Amino acid sequence: MKTEPNKNLRQFQQVIEIIERNNHDKARLIPILQEVQEAYRFLPPQVLTYIATALNMPVAEVYGVATFYAHFSLEAKGKYIIKVCDGTACHVKGSSRLLDTLHSKLGLSDKKHTTDDLIFTVEAVSCLGACGLAPVMVVNEKVYGEVSARKCEEVLTEIRETENSLAIEQA
Repeated sequence: MKTEPNKNLRQFQQVIEIIERNNHDKARLIPILQEVQEAYRFLPPQVLTYIATALNMPVAEVYGVATFYAHFSLEAKGKYIIKVCDGTACHVKGSSRLLDTLHSKLGLSDKKHTTDDLIFTVEAVSCLGACGLAPVMVVNEKVYGEVSARKCEEVLTEIRETENSLAIEQA
């Protein structure tokens, strides 16, 4: 089996560019991690190790920052991140039914949050700050209020139709 030279270099090209834009500055670790996560949708372990090496920092320190902040994820996330509020108001108004619907329709569970095709990630969150619209669901940045199980299914259908249209256009 032939190994391509520079394969690792190409794999990390985006990370290299991000680090260079930030002048290899250790003090810019958080913005670097934010940019990397935006590019990859999560922080892969080999990328964290590479960042530590490139910034001349201990790997444990980079992991420490990546695991301290809830914004960062060490697990792959889907293109569409669905957050379901499970705060008091939303819970009382049936947010658990939304989670059950999403888990059922997407083949997910309390332990498995992301679909195998990396299209959907479902997260239960403590509060989305829209109690008057309970139950609330956010898909990426779009807020859906007073969501029923049926509305939840409609949103999934819309997303799937969009994804199918994109796939046809790219073919």
